[in-house]
Amino acid sequence: MSNTINIKSILVTSIAPMSDHAANRGEKLLGNASSIKRRPDGKVYISGQMQRHVLFSAMERLNEDAAGKGETYVANGDAPSTDISTDLRSDLGGFMDTNKGNYSGRRTAPISATPAVALKNSKLGRDLLVRLKMNEDNDSTKKQALTTNEFSLEDEMLMNFHLDVSSVGVVKEYTYTDEYHVATKYDSKIDDDEHRRRVKLFLESTGSMTDFANQSRNAVSGEPNKVLIVLDTKMSRKAVRYFKTETSDTEKENILTELKDRGALVFAGDDTTSTGLTVAQAFTAANEAIDANKLYRPNA
Repeated sequence: MSNTINIKSILVTSIAPMSDHAANRGEKLLGNASSIKRRPDGKVYISGQMQRHVLFSAMERLNEDAAGKGETYVANGDAPSTDISTDLRSDLGGFMDTNKGNYSGRRTAPISATPAVALKNSKLGRDLLVRLKMNEDNDSTKKQALTTNEFSLEDEMLMNFHLDVSSVGVVKEYTYTDEYHVATKYDSKIDDDEHRRRVKLFLESTGSMTDFANQSRNAVSGEPNKVLIVLDTKMSRKAVRYFKTETSDTEKENILTELKDRGALVFAGDDTTSTGLTVAQAFTAANEAIDANKLYRPNA
């Protein structure tokens, strides 16, 4: 077996503790009462859409002062440019441009995410907010108001992110003859150095999650205290099961064995114990492994 591997996908599964949070608001209840998203089984969750929003917010901050960023930037979520050579959201997050009027206006995102879900049933509380009317002028239009905000006391949130390394910076072009698909060509819009930089930027962003729904008031953090990072030799998301409470120790061991047998590189970090790597050390080791190994690029 070669000393280096060809990395085709990267999976990051992690646990992030959250306290007194409403990281993803739900529907309004009874008019002005704000709720938190939760599943029928009582576990609060953060939608996949919100997870991707927070990920790209982290990516934007990291890219702003990154060495070698060039002209790259992260477009706003409501207006991706569709230029994957410079717009990281268009490249890594995909887009659907209906103005183009044909299939070429769609790009499947190399980055995918699951909703973040609490490992155990959540205990909820309500916060009463009052806006007092201080102006006694009868002509004042500002009225006194009452509202409640629902929040969750303590949760360990399971988060999963996956990157298709081969799709970063690449456009698929299809050739048709007599309405039959006869060939596929891969057109790379970035060079190898930028490709590697974007892959590493994705990895760093998964450990830098902070911009959740009420982060401006309650400083909610999705930075993990446990993480499993897989640099894989194939497209696989099987390891997302690793931290689930239903996963037995035997299944965890078999998942790790399967990854090892096909040459995948696995980095586990845990801030809750004094043995093994910390979360920060696991991210650093995975980052170094990306530099030391090959990144799969079609037709390369």
